[in-house]
Amino acid sequence: MVIDWRNLSISRQILPAIAVIGLVIAALFIFSGLPDRALAEPEREPARAPADLANKARVAGSGVVEPSSELIQVGSAVSGLVTDVRVDPGDRVLAGQVLFVVDDRIARSILREADAAIVQARAAISEARSARTTAARQLALYRSVDDPAAVSRAEVIRAEGEASAANERLRLAQAQLQAAQARAASARTEIDRLVVRAPIAGEILTVNIRKGEFVSTQGGGNAQAFIEMGQTQPLHVRIDIDEEQAPRVALGKPATVSPRGAAERQVRANFVRAEPLVVPKRSLTNSAAERVDVRVLQVIYELPASDGLFRVGQQVDAYIPAGSAAK
Repeated sequence: MVIDWRNLSISRQILPAIAVIGLVIAALFIFSGLPDRALAEPEREPARAPADLANKARVAGSGVVEPSSELIQVGSAVSGLVTDVRVDPGDRVLAGQVLFVVDDRIARSILREADAAIVQARAAISEARSARTTAARQLALYRSVDDPAAVSRAEVIRAEGEASAANERLRLAQAQLQAAQARAASARTEIDRLVVRAPIAGEILTVNIRKGEFVSTQGGGNAQAFIEMGQTQPLHVRIDIDEEQAPRVALGKPATVSPRGAAERQVRANFVRAEPLVVPKRSLTNSAAERVDVRVLQVIYELPASDGLFRVGQQVDAYIPAGSAAK
């Protein structure tokens, strides 16, 4: 078929052809933009109640795993340069074990000066005792003479003065010894304060200092802790219960806890205590329906040994039986 381009009509042939092409393009665009309605498994399994509480009154809450000793933030009593860090994250330490050391050169210099002063004071005490003994013997000799003409009164007075002066020099030397010993004890205390030790036996969770860094005691409440540690055998979980649901909780009953996003891995946690103070909510789940303008009752449970299923700082979901009066 040969198209006669001279007899083509815009209104009868070209415009209808353009309209048909436009309809085809529009249909393709619409079908390509339709959402994929195929069913797929969720990326993260939502929390679900355990089977034994599925048809019973219960209270749900979210929580955070913490050490059974709570989180201990280790600081330094003295500012200075860190000369040695002796632990790494994951290390287990004993109570009193050295964690890190702050530069102690000034304190040790003061200790050496105090020790030298102690030696000097002891020598002065020995000299003063010898002088006192000599003066006491001389005075006793003068007083033992019965003939007043043999020893003048002036000689007796001089001997008495020398004995008194020897006693004063001895007391002064003894005071100097006490002062030097006090300076030495203060220097030893300062050296001991520059060695930061573990307050309890536990696990090192984070180490935020390095050898050569300067630690300061002026960081304030928002400063990052130098070392964080805690007793992680066993672990505890701190569950937040909204204040509206707090009266419904059956305190003392065990809770069912699962890691966030792994609802199928549920464990039974034993009740430890409920904090007496209701506090503002700080642990958020990032849910769109979550309210943040509430206060929460914090309930503490002990987690069983779970071979790494739970770690400090991890978020969990929890279900707790409701009290008998709950509806």
